[in-house]
Amino acid sequence: MRIGELAERAGTTTRTLRYYESRGLLQARRAENGYRTYDEGDLRMVRQIRTLQDFGFDLEETRPFVDCLRAGHPAGDSCPASLAVYRRKLGELDTLIDQLQSVRTEVGAQLARAELEASAVVPGGPEPRCELNREDEDR
Repeated sequence: MRIGELAERAGTTTRTLRYYESRGLLQARRAENGYRTYDEGDLRMVRQIRTLQDFGFDLEETRPFVDCLRAGHPAGDSCPASLAVYRRKLGELDTLIDQLQSVRTEVGAQLARAELEASAVVPGGPEPRCELNREDEDR
């Protein structure tokens, strides 16, 4: 297949495929007329790269998976280098999850404090000055 068909079937652009080629992740063969040609293995490779990028892997992190596919492993992720990238990525994700849980706890505590303050308005006292109330006062 030619580059346009590969791009369409892989759900990407020809520009992206040329970029992958320039980075050594995709290897085009040339037909007699000079056009790039690709096969089903190339489609599998591009789909693997795109899936990993959708999961948050940067382009260079996909290289071991591409190498694994080229070595003949059908899934591209059963080679030691691919497994190492998975392990490293899981560690990064665990760290991010921990950070997000910490931020969520802090935001929840701030919300609880703010709701408590909002419910403790003294009857007959001045109304709290909130952004929305300031707009009303300007009128």
